Amino acid sequence: MSAAGPLSVVLVGGLHADARRTAVDRLLHTVPGSVALHHDLASAAAGTVHRTVRDRAGTLDEGEAPLANDCACCALREDLMPELERLAGAGTCRLAVVELWDSVEPKAMAEVVAAHGGDGVRLTGVITAVDPALVLPYLGCGDDLAEAGLAAAASDQRTVADTFARQLEYVSVLALAEDVTGRAGDTGDGAARGAGSTAAGDTSAAASPVEVDVEPADATDYALLAQLVPTARHIGVDSVELAAAAVAGFDVEAAADRQHPACALLPQEADADGVTTVVWRARRPFHPERLFAALEELCCAAARSRGRFWLADRPDTLLAWDSAGGALCVENAGPWLASLPDAAWEMVPATRRVAAALDWHPEHGDRAQYLTFTSPGLDADGLRALLESCLLSDAEYAGGPDAWRRLMPAFDELLDPVS
Repeated sequence: MSAAGPLSVVLVGGLHADARRTAVDRLLHTVPGSVALHHDLASAAAGTVHRTVRDRAGTLDEGEAPLANDCACCALREDLMPELERLAGAGTCRLAVVELWDSVEPKAMAEVVAAHGGDGVRLTGVITAVDPALVLPYLGCGDDLAEAGLAAAASDQRTVADTFARQLEYVSVLALAEDVTGRAGDTGDGAARGAGSTAAGDTSAAASPVEVDVEPADATDYALLAQLVPTARHIGVDSVELAAAAVAGFDVEAAADRQHPACALLPQEADADGVTTVVWRARRPFHPERLFAALEELCCAAARSRGRFWLADRPDTLLAWDSAGGALCVENAGPWLASLPDAAWEMVPATRRVAAALDWHPEHGDRAQYLTFTSPGLDADGLRALLESCLLSDAEYAGGPDAWRRLMPAFDELLDPVS
């Protein structure tokens, strides 16, 4: 550790490359003594990852890192910390700006830096840079990352939509690129207007894996972003406030809690500028066959939906719902707290215990349907009616848990795949 204290590190990521580079350049020109590190994973097919270190004046150093476990992201993780520790040891750098490659998700990198930084390196910010005009096209893109040339490994099966959604929802700060009208991200409390032009040039579909004609961002684009990520602070990508956000501090445990299905901070009910968010809650379990039959319609109903739910034939299992780009990921997120013996509660994080207590039902405990759907042009009434139709009927509900468990299962292929 240098005499000046630990090296501050901010991660800047996002699939919108021009917006991301503009945010990085802004930090380099605003914070004296700052440098940017970038690992280009596009060269992974050749067996290496290209590393660049630069400051506001230009390139300071370049190098190659070999692939680790045939995985470009693994190579990034193994090469990043030694580079940060080298910069910290030199004592000449005030802020290290880590520009993440396009499809790298910030959560994994943030946890690496936080866990291995030690006394010499401190994670002070995690930012996703966004072009509001591209939010809807990216959330609607169900293409595999490999099809878009953005896969981080041969085994990478993520899509553009789900990757982009996680980049948005993990961070506490979104840096919003200005459109051609000069409007910055004005999306509510904490928003700031940018000053100046976009240093990295105009953001366009030509620089994007999503091939669509993109108009300048309008009120609908900003409303969509505000409703999707209400907990993040929205700052203009060229704003002077970006530098303060980069060193404000970042809590990886709190960020992980925000993403856990059992206690995630989900969007709130809203309807503004053509964008609607429906928050749907129910206490009865879903009928497995009726819900399964409605999955395609539910996934196509909204640009983004997420939350937690329970099935009548699996009453002890908390299930996570995550949909973007018309595709749905359903995962077993562990047991509901109501299904655990009292002694096991001490092993559960306090955040989850508090969330469960605030929404506890005398019969079902923390078991509940809690799903949110956000999209322009959302048919809210039709969506609610479809969801209600998938719940147990009065007669089925009266049969009780023993009868529910005997219902024909429909989610076994999704939740219990044969290896």
